[in-house]
This record gives sequence, structure tokens and C-alpha cells, in this order.
Amino acid sequence: MAKSTVTATESLIEESSGNIFADLGRDDAQEKHLRVQLAARLNSLIDEENLTQTLVAKKLGIAQPHVSALKNYQLARFSSERLMHFITLFDRDVEIFIRPRSAASGRKKTFGSVSVWSAA
Repeated sequence: MAKSTVTATESLIEESSGNIFADLGRDDAQEKHLRVQLAARLNSLIDEENLTQTLVAKKLGIAQPHVSALKNYQLARFSSERLMHFITLFDRDVEIFIRPRSAASGRKKTFGSVSVWSAA
């Protein structure tokens, strides 16, 4: 039977949980992951409407540099609630569903997760 070894040039690859912040061990991983998902959807709405940052700033009632931060995923100044509000300003409804945690996940967790789903 052959013996398996890992050389100095090889790396072990670990499968992601789907939340990079959790993979990095961040205490606020769920919140950060949610804000990135919401910002991604908001940025796609902005792109779909082909708006300038100045027009987005007026629509959202924020300063243009804050739009730039949003577009670059610098989200420290934006709460999940605020991002959801911005999405509603693009004539979208935001619905929150609460359900039992899925057992389909291969990883054992002691808590549920939050995901953003988008309809066309």
C-alpha cells in the first residue's frame, strides 16, 4: 500500500462554506455576507437602469461618494436594513421568509443562515 504525503509545494484545499467571512472566522460573518448579497443585488439594479452615480445618489438620498463606496462593496456605513430600503427605492419588494433550517447542508452548524434570492 502506497504512503500518501504532502510536499512543501503542495497545498491542501478546503471547500468553502459559501460564506467567505465565516471561512475566515469572522464573528460577524452572517451580517457581512447578507450585506454583500444585498449590495450585489442593488448594484445590479443600478447597472440595469444604467444610472450615473450622481443620479443614484439623488434616488437614494445619499452623497455621491457613498454611492461610490456601495459600488466598490465598501459597506461599513450601510446596514442590511438600509440596503433593503435602497432596493425598495428601485420599485422592488423585499420579502423575508423564515423557515426551518435545511438539512441538505453537509456541514454541521448550530445556527441557520440568511440568503438573498432575486426574482426577475
